[in-house]
Amino acid sequence: MRHYLSCFDLGALVTPLCFLAACTGSVDAPAPGQSAAGGPTSSSGGSAATGGATSSAPLDCSQVHPGPARARRLNRFEYDNTVRDLLGDTTHPARKFPTEERSRLGLDNDANALTISPVLVEQYQQAAESLAATAVSQMASLLPCAPQQAGEEACGKSFITAFGEKAFRRPLEADESERLWRVLDAGRTSESFTAGVRMVIEAVLQSPAFLYRVELGAMPAAAGAPVRLSSFEMASRLSYFFWQSMPDDALRAAAAAGSLAQDDAIAAQAARLLADPRAREMTGHFHEAWLHLDRYATLEKDTQIFSAFTPEIPALFAEETRQFLDHWLWDGEGDVASLFTAPYTFMNQKLAAYYGVTGPSSDAFARVELAPEQRQGLLGQGGLLAVLAKANQTGPVQRGKFVREQFFCQDIPPPPAGVVIKAPDLSPTLSTRERFGQHSQDPTCQGCHGLMDPIGLSLESIDGSGRYRGMENGKAIDVSGEVLQTDVPGTFSGLPGLAQKLASSAQVKTCLARAWFQYAYGRAQTDEDSCTLAKLDQRFAASGYKLKDLLVALTETDAFRYRSSTPAGGMP
Repeated sequence: MRHYLSCFDLGALVTPLCFLAACTGSVDAPAPGQSAAGGPTSSSGGSAATGGATSSAPLDCSQVHPGPARARRLNRFEYDNTVRDLLGDTTHPARKFPTEERSRLGLDNDANALTISPVLVEQYQQAAESLAATAVSQMASLLPCAPQQAGEEACGKSFITAFGEKAFRRPLEADESERLWRVLDAGRTSESFTAGVRMVIEAVLQSPAFLYRVELGAMPAAAGAPVRLSSFEMASRLSYFFWQSMPDDALRAAAAAGSLAQDDAIAAQAARLLADPRAREMTGHFHEAWLHLDRYATLEKDTQIFSAFTPEIPALFAEETRQFLDHWLWDGEGDVASLFTAPYTFMNQKLAAYYGVTGPSSDAFARVELAPEQRQGLLGQGGLLAVLAKANQTGPVQRGKFVREQFFCQDIPPPPAGVVIKAPDLSPTLSTRERFGQHSQDPTCQGCHGLMDPIGLSLESIDGSGRYRGMENGKAIDVSGEVLQTDVPGTFSGLPGLAQKLASSAQVKTCLARAWFQYAYGRAQTDEDSCTLAKLDQRFAASGYKLKDLLVALTETDAFRYRSSTPAGGMP
């Protein structure tokens, strides 16, 4: 193994600054058409106007085309989940780590963006020391044996074998076991057996074999031929996709038996992992990143304008959106159309009172049926539209831009240099549509704002604080809208009309599939993924665009089951 990845040599365990700095450069530079964070210039690989695919010579889909497969560092969510499952620790130490750079679609697990900094290395060391100290305070549950009975050397080596296999997601090599034993032996000689175990845990938690998901597979049959992942590597791919954490005992047993080299065994494990509650955590994390839901926590409003808004409302918004998405995907319809048109949401008494609707009579959240002419689906979430607004007014530009980028996968270019970005001043007599009228008149603005503003202005019935309104400054709100340069062009009326446009758009369905592609594989799509993407699109459509079927289909592709054996595949 070290023949391929010498910088991952366990001998560097005690000098994390050196080995992590050395390994940081092993990840490939972004492919053409990608940003430094791994996001494409258009997330579908085409122009901002159409979101179409790039043109290239067609691939022979009867052959295997895995696309790039880069070594992936654990992000903060994965790190916390892994130490929870490895050590039983639920303190979430990675929340103190620097936040990850996000990809074009807001995702936080792009391999190109998951670099290492000196600050992060220092925090890894601090976390490892704290986690190890806590772990050895419960030695009886940590060790597979009693050192007083089995002997310290035998028990120590048994611990290293069991703990190392879990932490590295594969069996240890003989020299790795020997080096870790020397670490333990040095600790027990200088201090105590407990100190030796603590030092082993510290070393393992700072090892690249723990912090990175390294995939080598077998030697290729011929130069440049794709490589099937090993059973242990497949176990990690499955667990980190569905659970964002290390493999459990059943996955490790399947890997040890070599069964994960078979497609039917992979499919069976995928179904098992998807049925586990931890898969809900994974989809919740995807939604948080894709929809930028972390911004709810910092939401503030001018209470002189939005007098009903209080500091507790953002947390209620967040819970509403979490419960809506969780129910839609796992207990509801689960298809793309209903994501935008579902006639319900979830509220408690306080949130229902804030919205001015009849709802539950307690603090517990429950399903509430909506007036469909006012709200429906994802865009009916008050928190989402409040985040996509200013502190003292709505945000038609932000709302339109968000719909274009996150749902149609279209990039809106930045404004020309020297243009001051400022919302028109509030007026006691003019509506928001009237105040933003300059955008449709100024040729400098019209090109991009013509794509965003008609969408954002159609959502004016939801004010800047997420509440429904029918009037603004004594005038009935004009919620007419238009979608240009998409596969569902034309005019519509209000949030319900926009929801129907999104629900019927094949481009929106493809966009969501591409977002999940990027999340599952930790990278943007490339021309080499055209066969994988075609298979995903076919499976997604055949399922009626149900998300759970897409999740399973993501494990059945060349990109999931193989890696490239060439340097362009991302391995050193």
